[in-house]
Amino acid sequence: MEIFWYIIIAIVLVVFFILDGYDFGAGIIHLFFAKKEEDKEVIAKSAGLFWDSNEVWLVAAGGMLFMAFPTFYASVFSGFYLPLILVLWLIIFRAIGLEFRGQFQFQMWKDIWDKSFGISSLLLALFFGIALGNIVRGVNLGSVENGVSVYEGHYFFLPLWDSSFSPLSDTPGVIDWFTIIIGFISVVTLAIHGANWVILKTNSSINTKLKGIIFKLNIVLAVLTIFSLIVWQLVNPKSLNNFIDKPYLLVFPIIYLTGLVGLFFIKKIKKDSHAFLLSTLLILGGITSSLASLFPVILPSVNDINEPLTIYNTATSEYGLSVAMTWGIIGFILLFVYMIIQKRLLGGKIDKMDYGH
Repeated sequence: MEIFWYIIIAIVLVVFFILDGYDFGAGIIHLFFAKKEEDKEVIAKSAGLFWDSNEVWLVAAGGMLFMAFPTFYASVFSGFYLPLILVLWLIIFRAIGLEFRGQFQFQMWKDIWDKSFGISSLLLALFFGIALGNIVRGVNLGSVENGVSVYEGHYFFLPLWDSSFSPLSDTPGVIDWFTIIIGFISVVTLAIHGANWVILKTNSSINTKLKGIIFKLNIVLAVLTIFSLIVWQLVNPKSLNNFIDKPYLLVFPIIYLTGLVGLFFIKKIKKDSHAFLLSTLLILGGITSSLASLFPVILPSVNDINEPLTIYNTATSEYGLSVAMTWGIIGFILLFVYMIIQKRLLGGKIDKMDYGH
């Protein structure tokens, strides 16, 4: 039952990052590359028409974590309190940036909310990448000091950064040079995904230019990927053991590599949906590869005093999991119905659809 819920929650999180990921990416493209007002309006619209339904998947993931793995939920939401508050504020400012920009036709008003949308999207992509970096690096469970746990073994609290700024510290912070690298990978990946979304859903005048930008960003992503694999071995020398012991897990890195290699041919891809599929594979392969490298651990411990959190020592009772299954299936069906209806109603190019007026 624990494995079932682990897979379901992983699917929900991957769907969230695929769907809301293109909103983050569209915001990054909007911030750096949209110069004409008509391009700014249509790119904002490509995110604005979808963001609220896409974020339902994040709420669903949180609810499922609470139902199935309450110990992990309590640990993470207290330990990552500071970055979670920052993420909450960024989500708020991204949303109001999208909703407010079209309320008045004054350029200064639009510029303020355009920056709110773009900067919030950029920082959200960065912080979600940093969050993944913290998960694969591990945390100081129990907040061990001088060999003694300050808290219970499954609790922790991280400052935003440690004075050493090193992932090898006994008391690492949320932000260090390793998690920043993963954050940069997230920003580049979602920028690529967002650019593909803009090309797919709009007739923006910068669509042709965006293909060249995607190609250049893909080169950066390939370099960052190789570099991150090297430093990951320094941070966690056992990070690839799961793939050696269970070769079938290599399917997940292969998914990532398929998207990465395919996007080098972005200028030759004729169907916009194919390019969008390739950037989707990047996100799918990247997240699942990270999870597969840790399984069954879901939060490693950087100390030897307290054991890591796994799907087994953080799960609720069998009765709780069975009740969660009943309501989870109902919720899952509603999620998919909602997504399908919305995507059908907003199919095709969205340039002439009304939003924000």
